[in-house]
Amino acid sequence: MKKMGLDVGSKTIGVAISDAFGWTAQGLKTIKWDEQLVASADDELAVIIKEHDISEIVVGLPKHMNGDIGERGEASKAYAAYLAKRFTIKTALWDERLSTMAAERVLLEADVSRSKRKKVIDKMAAVMILQGYLDAQQ
Repeated sequence: MKKMGLDVGSKTIGVAISDAFGWTAQGLKTIKWDEQLVASADDELAVIIKEHDISEIVVGLPKHMNGDIGERGEASKAYAAYLAKRFTIKTALWDERLSTMAAERVLLEADVSRSKRKKVIDKMAAVMILQGYLDAQQ
């Protein structure tokens, strides 16, 4: 069974999925959503969970560099709890410090234009989150 990684922002959710063995993460898509309407991404997530036989969702947990959890981190924790209840699925939180910066660096090194980077940065951050989690499980 596969795992799904999410980079949750206030307007978009980057989505990555693992291979069946749980070794590698691949970017899947970016979902537009409204954080104020917590269920606004449910339909798209339900399709992904079903189509890819997802057994666990890994939600990026943004922390401050000193390890403290701020407002965005609390929002991610609440969303992970929501997903666990809504989809009756195991969820985990994974420290996502620097994942967006790492994704940006990878895209810059690949010479991806600014407009294209903006379209895929959340998906790439989800890959970094999920791959970190998968590597820690090995």
